[in-house]
Amino acid sequence: MSDIAAIVLAAGESRRMGQPKLLLPWGQTTVLGQVIETLRQAGIDDVLVVTGAGREAMEHVAARHAARTVFNEAFSGGEMLSSIQCGLRALLPGTRAALICLGDQPQVREETVRRICAAYRETEARLVIPSYRKRRGHPWLAARPLWEEFLALPASATPRAFLQAHSGDVRYVQADASILQDLDTPEEYARQRP
Repeated sequence: MSDIAAIVLAAGESRRMGQPKLLLPWGQTTVLGQVIETLRQAGIDDVLVVTGAGREAMEHVAARHAARTVFNEAFSGGEMLSSIQCGLRALLPGTRAALICLGDQPQVREETVRRICAAYRETEARLVIPSYRKRRGHPWLAARPLWEEFLALPASATPRAFLQAHSGDVRYVQADASILQDLDTPEEYARQRP
């Protein structure tokens, strides 16, 4: 799928985990490695990892899984919005849609990614968001026509507010609970680790 790229948000400082959570073991790889592999298995050719804290280690994992990287210079104070904006600016010219993925969500299933991409191809919706029991999760897809507006958002804005403002553009895809799960604490990691 050369026209759909994935932006993996991996710039966080893992404060609640107490160590770089994306480098923790997950199956045969790391948390970040599993996220990249799931995207690859779902047919995403261009995987872009947005780095920040622990840049060199994240770049090493990304390289091992043949993913590109871009460094978010505003990672320490920029929140998620600055990483998404950084990723959008670094996408290749032929990209028509971006899948926004959390680097700490290795539980997400390949089938979910495929269904989100299929829904975009079938409907050309500007936003495709997975839903579980009426709750939105990740990864979600934003089509190119929305990027300019997203890139113009001020630092005080949030992706959530942007999605709310564009609720009429959303196509929802039913998914399992993995779209809501991430790894923020040692307890969550211990409970969910395979």
